[in-house]
Amino acid sequence: MAAINLGSTGLPGGTATARRRGRFHRLAVADVRPLTADSVEVTFAVPEELQHEYAYVAGQHLALRASVDGQELRRSYSICRPPVPGSISVAIKRDLGGRFSTWANEELQPGTEIDVMSPQGTFVSSLDTLAGAHVVGIAAGSGITPMMALAHEVLAGSPDATFSLVFSNRSTLDVMFVEELADLKDRYPARLALHHVLSREQRASPLMSGRIDEERLRAILSSIIRPESVDEWFLCGPFELVQLCRDVLADVGVDPAHVRFELFTTGRPLDAGGDRGRPVEAKAGEDTWTLDFTLDGQSSQVQSPVAARESILNAALRVRPDVPFACAGGVCGTCRARVVEGSVSMSENYALEPDELERGYVLTCQSHPKGERVVVDYDV
Repeated sequence: MAAINLGSTGLPGGTATARRRGRFHRLAVADVRPLTADSVEVTFAVPEELQHEYAYVAGQHLALRASVDGQELRRSYSICRPPVPGSISVAIKRDLGGRFSTWANEELQPGTEIDVMSPQGTFVSSLDTLAGAHVVGIAAGSGITPMMALAHEVLAGSPDATFSLVFSNRSTLDVMFVEELADLKDRYPARLALHHVLSREQRASPLMSGRIDEERLRAILSSIIRPESVDEWFLCGPFELVQLCRDVLADVGVDPAHVRFELFTTGRPLDAGGDRGRPVEAKAGEDTWTLDFTLDGQSSQVQSPVAARESILNAALRVRPDVPFACAGGVCGTCRARVVEGSVSMSENYALEPDELERGYVLTCQSHPKGERVVVDYDV
C-alpha cells in the first residue's frame, strides 16, 4: 500500500518529526502466507547486522523493489506485525491489473531475494502516553495492514488503553487478518472493539451492512464511537473514504491534529518508472534549467529542458539511478529532500508535515522548478 503519512511522531533513534532516509538492502523472503484469496503476508528475514536498519514503530511501511518480467517495479506496503528481532512482515493485496501485487501473490516464494528499503513513514501514534488512551482506526480492505501493528502497540502499551476498529470490506471472505483480529479480541476482550462493516453482505445490524457513506459514518459516530472519547484517530484506505472521514470528523469538532491518515494511492499517473527517469534529452538552443543535488555526500548536476516539464526526481534519476523513491505519486515521502537554493512548486503533497514544509523540504517526485536553477539536498 502506498502511504500517506502525516502527524508528529516518535521514530526509532530520532526526535518528534525525525526521518531516516530510506536505503535498500537485499533481504530473503522467509515466508509467504495466504490471508485471503487475493492477499498474502510476506515475511522477510532480517540478518543481525541489519536489524538496526529495520527498527520500526507500528504504522510504518516498506518500499519493495523487484524485477518482474524484466522490468524494475517499486511498491510500498505497510508493516503488519509488531516489532520482532530478525523478521519484518508486510501484507500485499492483489490489485486489478497490478503487476507487482499479482507477481507477489502468484510467484513470490520463500528463499526469493528482493530489495527492501528500511522502514519509512510517520503514520504512527503521537500520544505522549498510552495510559488510558482511546485510539480509533477506520480502515477499508488492505487498509487493515498498519492497523494490525497499531492495535498491538496500543493494547500492549498500557493495561487501560483501548482500541476501536471500524473495518469495511465487501464480504466476510474479503476480510484480511480475520483470525489474527479474532485472537486479538480474545486476548483483550474488554479493551478491543471490532466493528465489521460489509458492503455486499447482510449483517444482523443494518448499521454494519452497506458502504460507509456520510450518513452511515455519522450514525457510527453518534451511536458506537463517541468522538469526544477518542484521543487519536487513524484512517487508512482509498482516497474517497479517507477524505470522507476527515471531513466528517472535522465537522463534528475533532481537532485535525489528532487525525492521522494513510492512502492506498492518489490514483494519478506516475512520472518515474523503473530505475531511471523517463527519457528526456536537451536539444541545442533549447531553454533549460539546472538541478544540483547532493546524495550520500556526492554532488551531481543535470540540465533539464524547460519544455519537458519533468520533476526534480525524474531529472535526478537520469544521472543517479540510486536516488530514493518508491511511489512517485506524492504519497509515500521516500523522495523527500530539502531545497537549499531556488524555489519549486509541488503538484501534490500527501506525505510532508507542515513543519517539514516550513523547513524547506519537498517531495521531489511532485516538485518542478520556478527558476533557472534549483539545489536540493537528499542527505539533510
